[in-house]
Amino acid sequence: MSKLSHFNAAGDAHMVDVGDKAVTRRKAVAEGRIRMHPDTLTMIREGDHKKGDVLGIARIAGIMAAKKTADLIPLCHPLNLDRVDLILNPEDDPAGVRCRATVATQNRTGVEMEALTAVHIALLTVYDMCKAVDRGMVMEGIGLVEKSGGRSGDWNKK
Repeated sequence: MSKLSHFNAAGDAHMVDVGDKAVTRRKAVAEGRIRMHPDTLTMIREGDHKKGDVLGIARIAGIMAAKKTADLIPLCHPLNLDRVDLILNPEDDPAGVRCRATVATQNRTGVEMEALTAVHIALLTVYDMCKAVDRGMVMEGIGLVEKSGGRSGDWNKK
């Protein structure tokens, strides 16, 4: 395993210098899930929620979060994103919603953090909108699925 890149030789946290890296097409895909009571999932599917379209609002929240990642994670570089795509799919067994975020850019650093942030915030938004009827919801399995581009090349979770 290589050393942690966000620490300098003295052991101090620092923002990684990416100035000498080539600008390349970079993409990251992350996913996760929120498990809930079946009645909560029915409410989401049927649009019976008095706060509105839960999945539509969660999708917008995830997109906004990807664009604000550098404001939330201290050592992330602010990036211009070319694409943020969020898919939220209801699932029955066990009841829940799966979120998959794809983020792309042409830049000197990757977009893994942006994809992960999008998933986290989209699922947190589902929780926030449904907590009045189901405080026992659990977010799980949030992680990077794949990434491409950059000096380290492609990576896929197997």
